[in-house]
Amino acid sequence: MKEIVVLSGKGGTGKTSLVACLAALADRKVLADCDVDAADLHLVLAPRMLQREEFRGGKQAYILPDRCAACGECAVYCRFDAVRFDGPATQVVGKTYRVDPIACEGCGVCVHVCPAQAVELAPAVSGEWYVSETRHGPLVHARLGPAGENSGKLVTIVRNGARDIAEARSLDLVIVDGAPGIGCPVIASMAGASMVLGVAEATLSGKHDIERLAGLAVHFGIPMLVCINKADLNAEVTAAMNGWCRMRGISVVGSIPYDRRFSEAQAQGKSLLELGDGVTARAVRALWRETRTALESRR
Repeated sequence: MKEIVVLSGKGGTGKTSLVACLAALADRKVLADCDVDAADLHLVLAPRMLQREEFRGGKQAYILPDRCAACGECAVYCRFDAVRFDGPATQVVGKTYRVDPIACEGCGVCVHVCPAQAVELAPAVSGEWYVSETRHGPLVHARLGPAGENSGKLVTIVRNGARDIAEARSLDLVIVDGAPGIGCPVIASMAGASMVLGVAEATLSGKHDIERLAGLAVHFGIPMLVCINKADLNAEVTAAMNGWCRMRGISVVGSIPYDRRFSEAQAQGKSLLELGDGVTARAVRALWRETRTALESRR
């Protein structure tokens, strides 16, 4: 089983649009949307949900009103200003304290300073993950709640779920739509993968982003391919990106022209390839042929 992770240095490079196209072209695969902070692959693939699970990624403080003596020690020591003096009344005091779940960082200092032992830490539900079926095969995806923590842990759950499905159904490939950037969710998306496909626009910032991604891939010892999206926007930058990749032994497997039909396809909940043939569609097919060849050469 091979696993290819599609990444970009920033959002909006067309990464998810290309993943939707690869989903239409590849055989015997599982899809995984690991951009859990802003998942959008499901908007194109219209999944039918089969399984839904809660994700508990951190802890949150809770004040037990029956024990709270309203001394205020928790509010004094909370550096995140997450404790409010507006909790329910009890038989002892007319008002108690409560914890704002959005502001609470789960550090636990309130638990240690409370003389009445009225504060507890408990696992907090910070998101959900799903197993779905699409017209292009199974999809594992997730949604991290607002201010939810441990996105890297949720990414790992999504990847492991996709791998489990691939093994159970004897499928050959996992295609991962990763998060933008080079932070924790990206590291969790790519560690241990067979190959990285970096997607960048033909801009100076896009060239810089590819250089950062390449450094990350080298660090983890993962071979990397590059796709230049909107390659006709700036011929000079495209040539510079090709030259930079060639000097470092990185294959540029695709140069995709700017095409408004990507947006039209997304609005219709489809991939570009499902709108028919054309110059851009043929470029995407060529990208997949080069990528598949590179994957098959990996032992």
